[in-house]
Amino acid sequence: MEQLLYALLSMAAGVGACILYFWGSNRILDGIFPARGASATRNITRANAVRPWLFLGPAIILLTVYLIYPVINSVYLSFFGPSGERYVGTANYTWLFADQGFRESMRNNLLWLVVVPAAATFFGLIAAALTDRISWGNIAKSLIFMPMAISFVGASVIWKFIYDIRGESVDQIGILNAIVVAFGGEPQAWITIPFWNNFFLMVILIWIQTGFAMVILSAALRGIPEETVEAAVLDGANPLQIFLKIKVPQIWGTIAVVWTTITILVLKVFDIVLAMTNGQWGTQVLANYMFDWMFRGLDFGRSATIALVIMAMVIPIMIWNIREARKDA
Repeated sequence: MEQLLYALLSMAAGVGACILYFWGSNRILDGIFPARGASATRNITRANAVRPWLFLGPAIILLTVYLIYPVINSVYLSFFGPSGERYVGTANYTWLFADQGFRESMRNNLLWLVVVPAAATFFGLIAAALTDRISWGNIAKSLIFMPMAISFVGASVIWKFIYDIRGESVDQIGILNAIVVAFGGEPQAWITIPFWNNFFLMVILIWIQTGFAMVILSAALRGIPEETVEAAVLDGANPLQIFLKIKVPQIWGTIAVVWTTITILVLKVFDIVLAMTNGQWGTQVLANYMFDWMFRGLDFGRSATIALVIMAMVIPIMIWNIREARKDA
């Protein structure tokens, strides 16, 4: 209860501070450039030129402190040793590409990149198409979208119960093992099975992101002109042909944006792996590897180098994503 009270007070204080800032800054601006007297027109023009920066200013400052500065600092630290004091040149980069742990993390990240965006976008598209055709579609959409409201750690806890394993003489509380035992099979420690355990972890993110893909793609499907669909019906196209050859090509730009948005998220995946396996049994990914070197290996130089690799992979996809989104707009 005490934590809930602190949370509510923090939110109230934050909102109150924002309101006070915008009200106060606008009052000061209006005092500096009063809209009266002989120079009223010129003052209004000046005030209107300054006013947007009152809104943008806090965001720019926060982005500079929490985004731009960390990037510059990471580049700087990547040329230094564990404590960030001894200059080592490109030694961290040489180590990176010769390190077995980095190669494993990169391989797993690439595997996530191939599977998760494709699966989440595919299931989201199918869900969007099907839910628009049934009377209780909005309820179905709410249920599919619900995992988006759960944190990655919370989702991982839920799926830990699904993958849970108990002794052979004990009733299985994990849903997956309970089903396997019910059909006469042997319970498995699913998240410890090499290679395949990566797919079991991917299922969690697919489960979460399918709702996001469904909502965006559902809006795109509803924006398709009815004339094109009616023309296809008159030409004798069946529902599957209409969907694949008429609807999907018209929303391909939106599909690409959804795909790349999920791709960026996958490149930064961290919480699920940390909560489920802590990178054990061959499930290490780049973000977890960076975390390990930063907080367990206490090597700021190596962790900064890994962080720069993640950033270098994210930026091109992000730029392409923004361009595609602007085209659709």
